Amino acid sequence: MRLGTVQSIIGTLAVSFGAAHAAAQTDSSKIMPDGTAYVTRVVPVPATVSPEAQKMLARVVSDADVPQTLAQRRAGTDKWQAGAGEASKKLYPAHVAADTIAGVPVRVVTPLSIAPDKRDRVLINLHGGGFNSDSGSLTETIPIANLTGVRVIAVLYRLAPEHPFPAGLDDAVAVYKELLKTYRPDHIGIYGTSAGAILTAEVTAKLKQLRLPMPAATGIFSGMGDFSRTGDSIALFALNGFSGHLDPPKPDSHDAGPYAGSTDLKDPVLSPIYGDLTGFPPTLFITSGRDLLLSGTTLLHRAYLGAGVDAQLVVFEALPHAFWNNPGLPESKEADRIMAGFFSKYLAQ
Repeated sequence: MRLGTVQSIIGTLAVSFGAAHAAAQTDSSKIMPDGTAYVTRVVPVPATVSPEAQKMLARVVSDADVPQTLAQRRAGTDKWQAGAGEASKKLYPAHVAADTIAGVPVRVVTPLSIAPDKRDRVLINLHGGGFNSDSGSLTETIPIANLTGVRVIAVLYRLAPEHPFPAGLDDAVAVYKELLKTYRPDHIGIYGTSAGAILTAEVTAKLKQLRLPMPAATGIFSGMGDFSRTGDSIALFALNGFSGHLDPPKPDSHDAGPYAGSTDLKDPVLSPIYGDLTGFPPTLFITSGRDLLLSGTTLLHRAYLGAGVDAQLVVFEALPHAFWNNPGLPESKEADRIMAGFFSKYLAQ
């Protein structure tokens, strides 16, 4: 989910970095009476991450705002996802096929072989991409299908701005309801990254509202549950962490952009943090130290804990938003193993 999209959806806090080049060798901070911080910081690339991650973090991305049309964004994302998907298949062999479930287009990602005791298990993936494109239906599914030995259904839900909330949510719920005809709910898991992580929490809230059985487990990987407020990280980090364009802070902005449409930003399904989270299934939260949705992920995790949900949180050092979509990083392989291990545990119970 790209920061430009996320910021247009949820706004930013009033934290600014000043002139980075002018203050390249100094740390400074100025705190205003209302708590607004104007800071510069020297942040070395940490030796605690892999050499591959250090190289990625050293990449320079222009701070300039380079607008894209929606068509350009989707074409670029599709091209990148196809290439990254092929790279994922080389590391994690799996079959990928197109299908339709409940009238919704899906990708069916199947391990090369499925053990007899896993044939009645299934995972549902809700891909990232800022709710307006697909940046994960391959990279978020191929490793997990391979590592769990379980079939993964990637829901190609309807996208904004053509189809605002709750269109994508309705598609995901429709697929889940159809799969309930074949699979026991305690043999189904739902997960997603970025926009898909947000949608995962929304789907869970909707299932509770509809009094449908909950899945065995869910995964919220770099997400959030509150469209009405933001946290520090959205004002600190761009899509690539410290590098790249960051929109100026908008302290009082409550524009949730084309995804939310006219929905109340505190609607308990759009923003589950305002709903009753009790009874939600065991959930794994994953984020990273330079993730623009670090705050959103940890705030939602705390809300789950407060509701008594079995909620685990893993925070990777220094890495940017949804880094696991880069399949070659050692940290990505570790994240995929953690995700797969979590679902393998809870779908087997």
